[in-house]
Amino acid sequence: MKYTYLGRTGLKVSRICLGCMSYGTPAWRPWVLDEEAAQPFFRKAVESGINFFDTADMYSQGVSEEVTGRALKRYARMEEVVLTSKVFFDMGEGPNMSGLSRKHIVQGCEASLRRLGVETIDLYQIHRYDPRVPLEETLAALDQLVRQGKVRYLGASSMFAWQFARALGMAERHGWARFVSMQNHYNLVYREEEREMLPLCEAEGIGVIPWSPLARGMLTGSRKSQKDRASTTRASTDAFADALYDHPSDWDVVEAVKRVSEARGTPMAEVSLAWLLSKPAVTAPIVGATKMEHLEAAIRAVEVQLTADEVKALEAPYQPHPVRGM
Repeated sequence: MKYTYLGRTGLKVSRICLGCMSYGTPAWRPWVLDEEAAQPFFRKAVESGINFFDTADMYSQGVSEEVTGRALKRYARMEEVVLTSKVFFDMGEGPNMSGLSRKHIVQGCEASLRRLGVETIDLYQIHRYDPRVPLEETLAALDQLVRQGKVRYLGASSMFAWQFARALGMAERHGWARFVSMQNHYNLVYREEEREMLPLCEAEGIGVIPWSPLARGMLTGSRKSQKDRASTTRASTDAFADALYDHPSDWDVVEAVKRVSEARGTPMAEVSLAWLLSKPAVTAPIVGATKMEHLEAAIRAVEVQLTADEVKALEAPYQPHPVRGM
């Protein structure tokens, strides 16, 4: 495994981050693995040198955090682990059980700490931007968590670049803890982040940890078309994928990946992840795995070096998209 710094921080993370949405309870989503089935993935990740693990309070409505916390204590040295979680989405039916108010952020963090079984979360992220709450309130609440020692670093997720720039500037003016990472929607099929968000992150020293790096399986070759909903359990139940990947050119990109993959004898997933890892702004793609081959391919991808001609061939079919994933 290779390691790099998360943005301009002194925090070293593996070039692959294990996404833990896949672990929790299948009562939440049918493709989610229960605690027993999840154990081999955490063990393999730790043994392979992965030290970066991403979960969220809303994954399996908290069960993912519980499973993740127990598994890491079992297999890893916690002082070497970089453990993340997120806050924003609904965690109950009450009026204050979602969003980025001071109340929900503080209560959400405290609940996540209990479920994870730790005293401090290494990277605490806002899962989305909340236009209903004054940004000052959100940033002050996050700064409070850092000052209290409940959180070490702060991260953000999908939003417009102007929103992120405003948050960075406001934190700097007030002397508050600042976001050090951006977890955004970025892969070969969806590259709109290259217009503004990635240049902003590079200029400001923000680590980029993309979600959906394999475009819901499209870039692995497991799906033959957007209408192919029977290829995997997740594909058959993932309506969100239809909202993310509906552009006519998407499958042209998939075909380009297939051609490069076949020419060099490297699986499509490894080619797609290697492309992401070649981008200077990208720290570590967040990879979900429900089959061991998924995790093994991600680990191997760290060693794949694409040529300039291969990168050009992979990027050539891309067409501009509407914004997706906010």
